[in-house]
Amino acid sequence: MPTEETAAAFMERALFDPQHGYYSRNIQTVGARGDFSTSASLSPLLGKAAARWIAAESRLQPDVRTVIEVGGGDGSLMRSVRQELGWWRRRHFDFCMVETSPVLNARQRRTLGGSVRWFEDMQAALSHCGGRAFVYHNEFLDALPVALVQWEPPTGCWREVRLMHHAGGGIKEELRPLALDADFAERFSALKTWTRENPPPSARQRCELHIGVEQWLAGWGSQWKAGSMLAIDYGDTFPALYHRRPNGTLRAYLLHQRLEGLSVWQNAGRQDITTDINFTDLCGWYARAGCSEVKLETQAEFLDRHVPGARDAAGRFLVAPQGAGSAFKCLTARRARS
Repeated sequence: MPTEETAAAFMERALFDPQHGYYSRNIQTVGARGDFSTSASLSPLLGKAAARWIAAESRLQPDVRTVIEVGGGDGSLMRSVRQELGWWRRRHFDFCMVETSPVLNARQRRTLGGSVRWFEDMQAALSHCGGRAFVYHNEFLDALPVALVQWEPPTGCWREVRLMHHAGGGIKEELRPLALDADFAERFSALKTWTRENPPPSARQRCELHIGVEQWLAGWGSQWKAGSMLAIDYGDTFPALYHRRPNGTLRAYLLHQRLEGLSVWQNAGRQDITTDINFTDLCGWYARAGCSEVKLETQAEFLDRHVPGARDAAGRFLVAPQGAGSAFKCLTARRARS
C-alpha cells in the first residue's frame, strides 16, 4: 500500500532531517561554485544597507544592543554588516547567528571567526539577550515548509495536494480535503473570500500556504520584547504573487538547475526546495504580533534609500527594476518595548 505525506512534511524531511536533510548534511556551499547563490554572496551592497538600517534603528532604540542574523548562509552578509558598521559602532553590539545546519555553521565560523555567537534557534538567541534584538534574514523564509493547495472549480473550494509514495520509489500527487485549523482562511490570504478586486482563481490554480513561516514566528514571537526586524526574500503581495503562475511558485534547485512539477519530489535531501513568499500574509502576521510601522518595499527601494549612488556590476544586478530589484522585497517591522 502507498504511504501518504503532505508537501510540508516532505519539505521538512527533505531539507532539515538531521541525518539526510539537504541543509543538515548535503548542501555543498553557497555562491557561484555551490548549489545556489544569494544576494549577499554576489555583492557586499546588501550588507552595507543592512548595517545602515541597524545603525538607524539603534538611534531609535539605543538600549537594544544585540544583532541576530538567521540562516546566514556562508557568513557573507554578517561579514559585510560588521565591516560597514566599523570598529566604533561594532563594539556597541553583540552579534549572533541562528543556524541549524552543521555544514553552514562550520562555513560561517571560518568566515567570521570568534566575533560572533552561534545559537541553534531564535528562542535561545533571544533568551541570551533578554528578548531585545535587531533581527534580519535574507532568503531564509523561502525554504520553510508550505502546504500546497489547488483550486477545484467543480467543488468551488481549495483542496490540499498530498504525496503518495508507491513501492519502488515512485511518487504521485493526489488531492485531499483541506484540513487546517478552523480560522485558516483568516490567516492565509489565498483562501479568503474572492472579491471583484480578487476574482476566483483559474481552474487548478496552485498556491502555497506558508505554514512553516507562521509556526516559526509563533515559536519565538512572544520572547521578542524590543528591536526591529528586516526580512529580505523573493516574493510579492497577494494576488500579484500568482499572476501568470498557474502552477504556483514551488520549485527545486540542483547545481543551479531549476526543477518544477514532479521533479520537486525527487532527489530528497540532495536538492534545495523553495517558494516565493506571500508578503501580504507576512505583513499581517507581524502586525497582529504587535509590531508597529510594518513597511514593505522592493529591494531596489531599500538599497537606494540606505546606499544611494554608483554601483558595480553586481550592485546594479541587485537593484535592476526588471530583475532582483523588484523580485526581492524587504519587510521591516519595529517592536516597541514591552
